[in-house]
Amino acid sequence: MTESVSVIFDTSLERYQAGEGPETLIPAFQEICDRAPKFSTAWSCLAWLYLLDDKPEKAYKLALKGVKLDQNAPQARINLAIAMLETGQTGVRKHIDVVKQLMAMNPEIRPELLESIEDGLSRKPDWESLNRIKSWLA
Repeated sequence: MTESVSVIFDTSLERYQAGEGPETLIPAFQEICDRAPKFSTAWSCLAWLYLLDDKPEKAYKLALKGVKLDQNAPQARINLAIAMLETGQTGVRKHIDVVKQLMAMNPEIRPELLESIEDGLSRKPDWESLNRIKSWLA
């Protein structure tokens, strides 16, 4: 019997939270995206893993898909902004502005995003693009 997408997602997220790296988690999240192509959170997670793995071009495409599926997902927009910075693209500000608007409308978003940013910096301490995003959201 094959595992459901939600079980694979939850298990993969737990593995990430336990400190597992992108090299082993990328295939799991790719399977989730393949099986549930409209699951925007999975696309955002996959983009984040590629950013951690220093593959911003791949992350850009995935993050863009995540934003297209859910334009109000702040983490998807942050991932897209990071990928854009790392690939030298313009248009980053509009995504940061949307994230700021989402944080203003829902105060619960800020601590979640800051936790995600701190997690990224703990895994990749010299992550210049993420530090820039952090300063813009402060």
